[in-house]
Amino acid sequence: MPELPEVQTTVSGLHSVLPGKTIIDVWTDWPKMFRSDTLAKFKKETVNRKVLSAKRRGKHILINLSGDTTVIIHMKMTGHLLYGGWKLEGGSWKPKDKKSPLNDPFNRFVHVVFSLSNGKHLAFSDTRKFGKVALAKTSELTRSPHLAHLGPEPLEKKFDYESFSERLLKKLRGKIKSVLLDQTIIAGIGNIYSDEMLWRAGIHPETRVGTLKSARLQKLFIAMKEVLRGGIEFGGDSMSDYRNIFGEKGRYQEKHHAYQKKGAKCDKRGCGGIIVRKIVGARSAHFCPKHQER
Repeated sequence: MPELPEVQTTVSGLHSVLPGKTIIDVWTDWPKMFRSDTLAKFKKETVNRKVLSAKRRGKHILINLSGDTTVIIHMKMTGHLLYGGWKLEGGSWKPKDKKSPLNDPFNRFVHVVFSLSNGKHLAFSDTRKFGKVALAKTSELTRSPHLAHLGPEPLEKKFDYESFSERLLKKLRGKIKSVLLDQTIIAGIGNIYSDEMLWRAGIHPETRVGTLKSARLQKLFIAMKEVLRGGIEFGGDSMSDYRNIFGEKGRYQEKHHAYQKKGAKCDKRGCGGIIVRKIVGARSAHFCPKHQER
């Protein structure tokens, strides 16, 4: 599932190309993606509206339009947004430029297309069709049921160590891996980056939050910031379906120390442990049992 770095990479791309463009049509072959709205109602609220900006809240993409309207998109498990020239052939959308990265096989599952006033398109490719597209009033975004439950943003300057520890300590008995994944505690962290920050901080994923002393929490806080910023710096993680808006892969999968490294020798200097995989709270966790202590 795209996490904070992938969503931020997408939003940064969208904000570089969408503002000033007007939505002139919306197409879909999978109306279930439009949560709480029929396609007809969605088009009524978006067609002929100008794009003002693109922002992020947790793992949600927010495309702000004129008329106090915001399109909320969640890419879920396998979704990603693509920008460029597309054409509809035989019921399927295909990139006009056959040499473009948009022709990557992972970009062919297009189920929603926004036609734009500059002749370009914004396409939502989603292999498993779990993605979500919804609407909210821009002035009421913080109260939207899609966003109201989310915890604070981990990369905001005001989210300091005190704020971090206060959020985690709301789940004293929770296992740290599961608590990091809880979007009501901190927004945007998922399976990939939780594995990597716990590896970096030397914390076992099953450690109960209430047993973590301040020094270890501080290590985790620093690791969280470093790992998430690194994910953004390398354009997100494309080990699975994710691509940026131009159809290109990110590179963070080249930087993994734990995630999907089962059986590999731990590359922490002087460790020599072997990465293992275990289910923690119904989610997979990859970690080094030697240097990641409970």
